[in-house]
Amino acid sequence: MSEPLLCVSQLSKSIGRSTLLHPCSLEAARGEIVALCGGNGAGKSTLIRMIAGISQPTQGRVQIGGLSWAQHRAAYADSIGYMPDEFQFGSALTALETLRFYAALRRVPDDRVLELLDTVGLSEVRGRRVSTYSKGMRQRLLFAQAMLARPPLLLLDEPTNGLDPYWMEAFGRLIRQAAGEGQTVVFSTHQLNIAESYADRALFMASGHVRYAGDVGALKAQYRHDGGLYGAFHALVAAQAEA
Repeated sequence: MSEPLLCVSQLSKSIGRSTLLHPCSLEAARGEIVALCGGNGAGKSTLIRMIAGISQPTQGRVQIGGLSWAQHRAAYADSIGYMPDEFQFGSALTALETLRFYAALRRVPDDRVLELLDTVGLSEVRGRRVSTYSKGMRQRLLFAQAMLARPPLLLLDEPTNGLDPYWMEAFGRLIRQAAGEGQTVVFSTHQLNIAESYADRALFMASGHVRYAGDVGALKAQYRHDGGLYGAFHALVAAQAEA
């Protein structure tokens, strides 16, 4: 792997006696797509929020292009395009107004706003209030918001939730395009077929632990199974249980 853009070292999160994420390390190179896989409560969102600087870790550190949140807060934040798993847009705002608001914060020209609304299929409904949008439409608007400033790192929390099959495929094309242009993409998902189709590497997470981290193809080769990555994951879990 080339020089990593993202370096996560022994990151953990505890609240009281409850450990949400056990020590976790991760590196991601420029142009690489990494999937965080696991069910509810696996620790995926906790890890993403700590990388984004929204939640502070109990221990460990994160660097993006050599920058840390504590020492280079503004530059660190500018390095990230963050898509949360759920967000309540202003009920009175249209999609165009919403995206223009974020564009102003990121110093992005208006033509980029219009370009992205077209890219995510919202141009024709850009004048509608976001409160009238379906879940999938809101997800696409959130994705556009994350991509606005072409940041080095895209952090996407369950980005395909609510998307129909067409837009799931479109999502894959868009993150591959972003990676091809040198952006690093880290996204969480409980849909292993999405990780299998689009990720270069995967972290399999359960109960706050990383059970496997590595190349998607290598995992499938090691745990051969007709069920693809889904079957390989369950073979891995079974092997670890036996050990």
